[in-house]
Amino acid sequence: MTDTHPAIAIRNVAFSWDGDFSIEIDTFDVAPGERVMLLGPSGGGKSTFLNLVAGIVPPSRGSIDILGTDIAALRGAKADGYRADSFGIVFQQFNLLPWLSARDNVLIPLRFSKQRRKRAAPAKDSANRLLGALGIDSALFRTPAGRLSVGQQQRVAAARALIGSPGVILADEPTSALDRAMADAFLDLLYGEIGGAGSALLMVSHDETLAGGFDRVVRLDDIVRVSRRAIA
Repeated sequence: MTDTHPAIAIRNVAFSWDGDFSIEIDTFDVAPGERVMLLGPSGGGKSTFLNLVAGIVPPSRGSIDILGTDIAALRGAKADGYRADSFGIVFQQFNLLPWLSARDNVLIPLRFSKQRRKRAAPAKDSANRLLGALGIDSALFRTPAGRLSVGQQQRVAAARALIGSPGVILADEPTSALDRAMADAFLDLLYGEIGGAGSALLMVSHDETLAGGFDRVVRLDDIVRVSRRAIA
């Protein structure tokens, strides 16, 4: 029987930052395996939205159901553990450890998630396969990440997010440092890997030209209300 439960289900969520900035989301869903692009301008709340979905910041009210668990109700080590099991995150600035090799950066999530470690076994083979599928030459697998090009670092970051087949992939402007040809190639590879794993993809971007490869495109201001305190 097909699982019809959303991979992401947000209901009546609100978040405020020191009273200066707040966002509200009434409802938002992403289906298992669905590729959703969230469009919005810089400073429009995209990164805050992703941080809420990932449980990095807790909402002041509402529920954020991820793969059947309300991550907004989890705290401390439980939230960290569930996030490690359930999410692969491609950060805008990649957040690689520059002194570790490309392959060792990819393997990092497996240290924190028994579930992903089990799904990725044997771990080095899984890391090698992902790096190769994302266009990293095997000669670079042991190269420190800090010595790789921007495009190579971005692909390593994607492999790190994908290893162990997490149910949800979050990507924050992952193509912002790439030209159009490299961005298209990167996304095609990312779609292929996500399709094979059955993961849901939620990517935020300001670039509407990337929309063609997604199942659904959602404008941030259609689902999120943003308020900022006026400065006197």
